Amino acid sequence: MSCTTILVGKKASYDGSTLMARDDDSGPAAFCPKRFVVVKPEEQPRQYKSKLSGVEITLPDDPMRYTCMPNVKPERGIWGEAGINACNVAMSETETLTSNPRVLGADPLDRAGIGEEDLLTIVLPYIHTAREGVLRLGSLIEQFGTYEMNGIGFQDVDEIWWLESVGGHHWMARRVPDEAYVVNPNQQGIDSLDLVDAFGAKKENLCSSDMIGFIRENHLDLVGEEPLEEQTAFDTRAAFGSHTDHDHSYNTPRAWYMERYFNPSTFKWEGPDADYLPESDDIPWCMIPEKRITVEDVKYILSSYYQGTEFNPYNQHGESLNRGRYRPIGINRNTFVAITQLRPYAPKEAMAVEWLAVGSNAFNAAVPFYANVETTPEYLANTTETVSTENFYWTNRLIASIVDAHYHSCIADIDRYKYGMLAMGHAMLKRFDDGLPAGSSAYLAEANDQIAAEARRMTNEVLGKVLDTASRAMKNAYTRDDA
Repeated sequence: MSCTTILVGKKASYDGSTLMARDDDSGPAAFCPKRFVVVKPEEQPRQYKSKLSGVEITLPDDPMRYTCMPNVKPERGIWGEAGINACNVAMSETETLTSNPRVLGADPLDRAGIGEEDLLTIVLPYIHTAREGVLRLGSLIEQFGTYEMNGIGFQDVDEIWWLESVGGHHWMARRVPDEAYVVNPNQQGIDSLDLVDAFGAKKENLCSSDMIGFIRENHLDLVGEEPLEEQTAFDTRAAFGSHTDHDHSYNTPRAWYMERYFNPSTFKWEGPDADYLPESDDIPWCMIPEKRITVEDVKYILSSYYQGTEFNPYNQHGESLNRGRYRPIGINRNTFVAITQLRPYAPKEAMAVEWLAVGSNAFNAAVPFYANVETTPEYLANTTETVSTENFYWTNRLIASIVDAHYHSCIADIDRYKYGMLAMGHAMLKRFDDGLPAGSSAYLAEANDQIAAEARRMTNEVLGKVLDTASRAMKNAYTRDDA
């Protein structure tokens, strides 16, 4: 699916947490309702079969409990997408990536392999660290192949790793520097790989065991002068990536806007002498932010649509031809955003928090939930196939469709809703953190229910406000006072 990812190292975040977040977007053909659930060990399959590819995999006998965001409609499979397991390890999958004909000719995609439908289910219940997640998924890609190029994030309280598949059976991964953040649109993102480390100490770089041979035999090194075995900054974008016209309208502008937001003064982002422009192919994969990054920052940037630029589709001023020129991050077909936060200062049982927002991110609000629970609130777990205001997903879809058509008269209510929900979330977490008892799973589930109840109240309230505003602006409006 087309998505957008941000990863924040523990020294780059506001409170020492690792933060990992991704927009999950539906394809253009249909919207995809989602629900927030817990999968218990006894509910995890032992013999897994993909609905899309038909691949069958025997899974280990010792799965852990984990959260996920599966499809409501079961026809196309599970599509778990994002979650945290009982060992406080998070996974986000996938960022659909692009490549080039040289790579795909050398290692064709495997239609009978694994893909986004499968990955969370076959990896997250079995890993105890982020690095372990990379190694498990890498081995599965080598064994079964994949039918698509993907980027996948793995997170624990100490570190974050980002894995990208290369062709049908290869992969590479880098550890996110603690003091940095990473942005990744739907494009092969890792800009360099230390092959000396990947085939030596393996501290911050990992890859397929035959990667050097694969690169050499298929003439994929386009810029290096040294032997591959000696390269500490192998240009992976030149070798494995794409630089197409489509990338310049769909992908690179998102990376440009995100890094412009977090590093406004580090580089010049606009004008004839800019360091980077929306269509630049060399925007860095990771950077050190100018200030520490908050949950609010992550939600804002993953909801953005080029505010403050001429590319904002809702602009009422400036050059109209540039409005909507580039693909926004917050779009109509966002399904959800999950921001997983692993807090080093919290007790182990309360360390893992998932901030969830559903529907179009431009107009929704993020709510935090403790992950180490046996059940999730009905308001997020009971998403139906048909439209209903009884669940978080469809209520947010309704809000977005109303606000989009009445943007300038409704956006103030949406801003109050967004920031009010974030404030409520922080307050609730502090309250329940402070009262945490021993043996706290039931306590945390009750905390989640109370958070969901307040989120429901606030969401229904803003729905009423924007519905009233839109109703008053209907073209058939008429009263006796008009006569």
